[in-house]
Amino acid sequence: MAAAGWLRRRLLLLAVPWRWRCSPHRGAAGCPPAGQVRATFLRFFEERHGHRRLPSAPVRPRGDPRLLFVNAGMNQFKPIFLGTAHPRSELAQHRRVVNSQKCVRAGGKHNDLEDVGRDTYHHTFFEMLGNWSFGDYFKEEACSMAWDLLTEVYEIPKDRLYVTYFAGDSSLGLSADEECRDVWLCLGVPASHVLPFPLKDNFWEMGDTGPCGPCTEIHYDHVGGGRNAAALVNQGSPDVVEIWNLVFMQYSREVEGNLLPLPQHHVDTGMGLERLVTVLQNKRSNYDTDLFTPILDAIHKGCGGPRYQGLVGDADVGHVNMAYRVVADHVRALCVCITDGIYPGFSGAELVLRRILRRAVRFCSEVLHAPPGLLASLVPTVVEVLGDAYPELTKNADQIMDVINENEAAFQSSLERGRRIIERTVQQMEPSTNFPAEVAWSLYGNLGFPLDLIDLILEEKGISLDSAAFNELALEDAKRKAGGPPAGQLEDTNTCLDVHSLAQLQSNNVPATDDSPKYAYTLGQHGQYEFSPCQATVLMLYRDQSLQKEVGAGQRCGVILDRTNFYAEQGGQASDQGYMIHLGQQDVLFPIESVHLCGGYVIHEVTAVETLRAGDQVQLFVDEAQRLACMTNHTATHVLNFALRRVLGDNTEQRGSHVTAEWLRFDFNTKGPVTVEQLQQVEQVVQDMIKRNEVVHTAEVPLMLARRVRGLRAVDEGYPDPVRIVSLGVPVESVLTCNSEAAMQTSVELCCGTHLLQTGAMEDLAIISERQLVKGISRVIAVTGRQAKQAREAGQCLAMEVDSVSLRMKERITLIPEMQNISKEVGQLTKMVASTPMPQWQRKELHTILKVLQRTANTAVKKLEMQQAEEKAQSMLAKYCNQPVIIDTVPADSLSMLMKIVNQLCDKSPGTSVLLLSPQASGEVLCACQVSKVSRTLVETRGTCLQKGAGPTAQQVPVEAFPGILPSAAG
Repeated sequence: MAAAGWLRRRLLLLAVPWRWRCSPHRGAAGCPPAGQVRATFLRFFEERHGHRRLPSAPVRPRGDPRLLFVNAGMNQFKPIFLGTAHPRSELAQHRRVVNSQKCVRAGGKHNDLEDVGRDTYHHTFFEMLGNWSFGDYFKEEACSMAWDLLTEVYEIPKDRLYVTYFAGDSSLGLSADEECRDVWLCLGVPASHVLPFPLKDNFWEMGDTGPCGPCTEIHYDHVGGGRNAAALVNQGSPDVVEIWNLVFMQYSREVEGNLLPLPQHHVDTGMGLERLVTVLQNKRSNYDTDLFTPILDAIHKGCGGPRYQGLVGDADVGHVNMAYRVVADHVRALCVCITDGIYPGFSGAELVLRRILRRAVRFCSEVLHAPPGLLASLVPTVVEVLGDAYPELTKNADQIMDVINENEAAFQSSLERGRRIIERTVQQMEPSTNFPAEVAWSLYGNLGFPLDLIDLILEEKGISLDSAAFNELALEDAKRKAGGPPAGQLEDTNTCLDVHSLAQLQSNNVPATDDSPKYAYTLGQHGQYEFSPCQATVLMLYRDQSLQKEVGAGQRCGVILDRTNFYAEQGGQASDQGYMIHLGQQDVLFPIESVHLCGGYVIHEVTAVETLRAGDQVQLFVDEAQRLACMTNHTATHVLNFALRRVLGDNTEQRGSHVTAEWLRFDFNTKGPVTVEQLQQVEQVVQDMIKRNEVVHTAEVPLMLARRVRGLRAVDEGYPDPVRIVSLGVPVESVLTCNSEAAMQTSVELCCGTHLLQTGAMEDLAIISERQLVKGISRVIAVTGRQAKQAREAGQCLAMEVDSVSLRMKERITLIPEMQNISKEVGQLTKMVASTPMPQWQRKELHTILKVLQRTANTAVKKLEMQQAEEKAQSMLAKYCNQPVIIDTVPADSLSMLMKIVNQLCDKSPGTSVLLLSPQASGEVLCACQVSKVSRTLVETRGTCLQKGAGPTAQQVPVEAFPGILPSAAG
């Protein structure tokens, strides 16, 4: 180590004037509040060490479908670690960064949900303080900064701190991280406080594959008093806890399991704010800090029970203290998740959040005996505690409370339904049998009924659940949900460049792909779009995770070109398709199946029909029909976004979108299902913009300038800098003008997609589907152009058929078969309306009409059947003149009709027992019977016993079952 140089740098850092704004005075009443601790951390790295302060990313992961929640500060920086960040993106410009990241660990690999409340340090939601270096400083600077902050700024006694480092691993060929050890020793940490630990403790990995490296952890001894607590480090002792982890990313784990050095070294640190505040406020429990005490006080006020005492285990009689911790933790997680667009639902993160909410509700009602609504009443307190750091909580407080209250009411309803199902199932069970696993699984999966509550109810009844069968169902469900490649594994080894290949391209000065030709299209004389081919040079080929100069015929590979007119899949728009040819060889086509963007390089996926080499000159041709359809639907997506905000309000924000050549999908937040009138209004706004044939203006502008545009939709995506603005009807220069409100009156968005040049080419837009994904998030699917016209025509045709049925229903119909046919026709129309692509507003209208028609038709059929049954019963009573038993055959179209005749006979002649038969053309016989309520006679008819007081019985049996009865009756 160049000790002298390092010492000079350290002295320069210390020379910068900076101080802890309010000394903590540990153990005194003046302990620093949590907000000050957080602010000091951010300011230390920003002001003293030149880090850029970034806001927390939302806890809903972006671009990482395998991750349920953001569970670490590094999640938003994965593209940097993997080398896939676009070189012109804001992300790629970062060198030193600091932030406080909202994190949730309640599902997937990191799942602390069931531990929350049992102890005083597990949480579903927590804040991760972190500082990062991306190819800038490394071990000595990172350790030095951390030591300065903890000991000089926060004034934590040095003798209470212990540091660990990686001890090496011979199986991986990794030696001990002596460089890190020496840094700590040079900083003055005693050798007895610098401890080596193996792979499982001091080697951090992003996943099964990807960037990884040794780490050094800083541990704090809560007891102190001059003792040496080295033996308690990493032993699970509550007295000695880890507070900060500094990860040195210097390797990449490959698919085969081997480690390769990363082309760039990074630093990724994480320190839990809750644990740090516990140390600085001289507490032993996170729940005793001011991050939680206001919430615990609010719980006490809301439930009126005993105060929180911090008890755990057997000392916590009745689990009251556990309930306090569960509710306080869970309401924080609910506030953060709902604010960031995750709502309680039925799959993925939404399902996990539903379980969090229901777990909190159960502890509120069953342990704390709190009135309904306590959970939502805690939201203002959470906002007061966290709102300064995360102002989005303040903005969404009312919505959070509404979502919690609605879901709590739904859960209470589910509990009642679940209890009734359990009661009914138990009544139908044979004695000494286990409760059916299928019923328990349905209660758990469909109603969200807690498993422990099922066990408790069954235990009270002396019944056991078939646990083996239940576990088998759970295993099958887990296997079904585990589809797709493991975390970290690349889905296609030919379309996503690995970190080493990206570094090799950059070190060889291979330029990023110029994809500006994708925007080079014009309108011809007759209004048709003209797309010019693009001439390009093959720079490199990529196959099986390695860069290659040549690929033989028949091999699948990724082609990297110096320029392209193909659109790579991004921003929700599907990639272009088409083909390329060797320049001058028109008869040999290389079909391009998909196109992807990775680290600024556009990868064209092809199967080589003949040898491809670096240096080949090629010509690219996009599939013009597919491209134009995507352009149409992408522009339509922007118009739809604007129309939804115009009709539903400015608080309507996009939550996701996808554009293909066939349709467009758009997700947005909403308080409830969109009404028929609102859908019509949205389509009308779109139609107006199409009729005006607005010009689609585009321009590239600096990202910082673009974000100042008033009316620009909220964006949570990584954009290159400069960024492309797409404005409909208003030139970009106008929306960029200071204080301009032009963007408030039209659609203005940041977008790298391909668009129409004028809106009129959309021709039409029809919303063919609208549904709520989860509470608060709706999804619409729409089509444009010819498909929209076809959808409207289909809707009109079905509307005419519904009108026709309505008219026939108003006629006086006296025949049962005719009315039954109309009922069936209504049922078939209902299915057609549900499945046919048509305007959603019209679908909803027709469904409403058809429901009324179906109800009317069913009522009419029953009324006619009752009339007919009464007539036949009167005829038979006249025929049999009060005989005690009537056995006869009657014509009947259905078993229900036959039963109605039997009921009429028995009602009009209470002392008569009846058996009626009705031969059918199929050879079967309908049989219905009922024994007189006053008769004590046991009647036996061919194996069927009719006992005193028996109710009506009906069945369908073969005609041979009635020898001697049917023939004589028929005669």
